[in-house]
Amino acid sequence: MNSFDEVIGLLDNEQGSAALAGMQRGIEREALRIEPNGHLAMDKHPKALGSALTHSRITTDYSESLLEFITPVYQDIPALLTDLTQTHAFTVRHLGEQQLWPVSMPCYVGDVADIPIADYGSSNTGKLKRLYRKGLTYRYGAQMQIISGVHFNFSVSDALWEQLYQASDKRLSRGDFISESYLGLIRNYRRLVWVLPYLFGASPALCGSFIKDQQTDLAFEKLGKGTLYLPYATSLRMSDLGYTNKEQERLNISYNSLADYLEGINAAIKMPSASFEAIGVKVDGEFRQLNANVLQIENEFYSPIRAKRVTLAGEKPSQALARAGVEYIEVRALDVNPFSPVGIDADQVRFLDLFLLHCLLTPSPKSDAQDEAAIGDNLSRVITRGREPGLTLNRAGEEVTLQAWLESLFGELNTLAKLLDAEGQAYQDSLAHWLEAVRDPAKTLSGRVMSTLLAEGIDHSQWVKSLAKDYYQALLEYPLSQEVEAAYEAAATQSLAAQAQLEAESTQDFEQYLADYFAEAPAPVEQVV
Repeated sequence: MNSFDEVIGLLDNEQGSAALAGMQRGIEREALRIEPNGHLAMDKHPKALGSALTHSRITTDYSESLLEFITPVYQDIPALLTDLTQTHAFTVRHLGEQQLWPVSMPCYVGDVADIPIADYGSSNTGKLKRLYRKGLTYRYGAQMQIISGVHFNFSVSDALWEQLYQASDKRLSRGDFISESYLGLIRNYRRLVWVLPYLFGASPALCGSFIKDQQTDLAFEKLGKGTLYLPYATSLRMSDLGYTNKEQERLNISYNSLADYLEGINAAIKMPSASFEAIGVKVDGEFRQLNANVLQIENEFYSPIRAKRVTLAGEKPSQALARAGVEYIEVRALDVNPFSPVGIDADQVRFLDLFLLHCLLTPSPKSDAQDEAAIGDNLSRVITRGREPGLTLNRAGEEVTLQAWLESLFGELNTLAKLLDAEGQAYQDSLAHWLEAVRDPAKTLSGRVMSTLLAEGIDHSQWVKSLAKDYYQALLEYPLSQEVEAAYEAAATQSLAAQAQLEAESTQDFEQYLADYFAEAPAPVEQVV
């Protein structure tokens, strides 16, 4: 493959800039519903928001209390963020006094047994979604499942693919070239994934109630009445306290090609687990999980990035990828940004554009065991010690300072920013904003969180409750036009009708439905997420 500089040279013209600028993005933001006292809301998903099963924009993740807001795909960044803000604004108008928790790590949790698992109704599709989440509870505990994040979906334009393909050796078909290029992006992303928690990690502290009786080797310091923190941490959400799965460590799923990746995923959903077998699948006539394999379904694979394609009815994610290749990628390493009412801002989106384009346009060698070990070790260092002065990372077997590595990376990102800023300065301005955080770790999101807590001497939960109240008020006052509000109301009504229709048509025995779902051949059932 051509070097990064050679690819930039190819695109350094009006046509290339336009092709680069045709990126498409979508955002999925998770947020817990909380009571004004900061405790988790325990009631059902508000009916005024529609059906969590069939609504395309407002749904739930693990819990009835864990909302998920999904945008359509946009090319324009302001339009993307306006859409996300409108969904938030419509939602808070139907929460009564409840608010949205504006950070990743959960609010005060009393008895974890009380955390309400999401309910999707009586259709077989709805029962399957709920049972999957019940299985997560038995496997990992409910606490881990109410951690929130932001997912960023990203693809590049057909015009860019055409230019890159024409410059390639054309040994692959155009479709295979696109898929393998996205896999190359993923490999480079994984080598540099530590950049995201360094800049955007926003969970260096948490409420002590989250730890409870968990065993941890992390040397926490205490603040206020119940806050635990690590002085240089960036993202406790991505630590062993957060989204981890020890069982998955033995999977060794490869990203060296789409075929390797699909082979690994398909093996994982068939791989038995002794510890999950001990839980039981059906005990005393009641299901506890979908199966006793390492992964119940593909979505249980905890990865900081995923290769994706929109599924057809009855198709699982891997079947869609096998049918037509990779269509876009999903970035899953983002904490909720507590300094934004919607959990992410335009400067982050522009940086992600640059970062992901760099990962795509840079040669991406295949990964080996040594590479994988360095990826895991670098990420671990940054998660727990990312703002530590003089911190070093392993770059191709050599220890280099995090700051030196980032300065080098930002130089190449600036070349891209200039190409994207054919008119204006937005990308260069965003890059300059984050370069300040490279040179001064206190300007990272995690640095800003800790500076606020330490300067004011307040508990993390006290600070977050104050933010939640401020954002609730701001979103209540956000100007929603009558047309926009009516469209959300119509979508809610239509989603409830769609769920009712699904339930009326769902006559198959649930155990037979499960058997069909896990049959080798694709069965006419809906994807579970």
